[in-house]
Amino acid sequence: MPGSPHREPPRTARGARTRAALVAAARTVFERDGYLNARLTDITAEASCSTGSFYTYFDNKEEIFAAVLEEAQEEMLHPHVREVTGDEDPVAVIEASNRAYLEAYERNAKLMRLLDEVATIDDDVRELRRRRGALFAERNARSIRDLQARGLADPALDPDLTARALSGMVGRLANSVYVLGDHVEREALVRTATRLWANALRLDVPDVPPAAAAPKRRRRPAKKP
Repeated sequence: MPGSPHREPPRTARGARTRAALVAAARTVFERDGYLNARLTDITAEASCSTGSFYTYFDNKEEIFAAVLEEAQEEMLHPHVREVTGDEDPVAVIEASNRAYLEAYERNAKLMRLLDEVATIDDDVRELRRRRGALFAERNARSIRDLQARGLADPALDPDLTARALSGMVGRLANSVYVLGDHVEREALVRTATRLWANALRLDVPDVPPAAAAPKRRRRPAKKP
């Protein structure tokens, strides 16, 4: 899948629209049919484009799948949520970041499931998944370093390893709920993930009554005998 990131973007507005239509169509087909069953003819039909138009922008199915994932990654990195810097309340920023991530993960749950599946059979996708995780961890590591420099976070923690551990925790929580189907209320997820982040970094966090902090799971209907 090495070609996709290095291909020059379309030079015309029409070309940009065509490429965007192909990426949107590919996402629809991948989520509907799965990666292995998705065909290029289905993608071009969904986009109302010719096969020749497809090959103007992508070499194969692997490249357009990478483009779909890259587009989703831009959304999930939620650049509108600031890193923890300056005099902002670090717990409030962590909470906002967790909420934005979980909301984006839910919107992209089908794609995240596909990413997990394809990463087991495709080395390039596995590397793309690794880089995606590294981007999240690098951003969070910068915030942890800033908190340590301000004397707010545990100075004994390794920022990079801590960021990987805490980012992985939130990612697996999101996966268990939005991909595997565990039923946990959004606010309970946000509250618990934020408190775990704060406790790990030894940040001051407001007390929350145990009843409010506990995740509420939906009861499954009892099976009839």
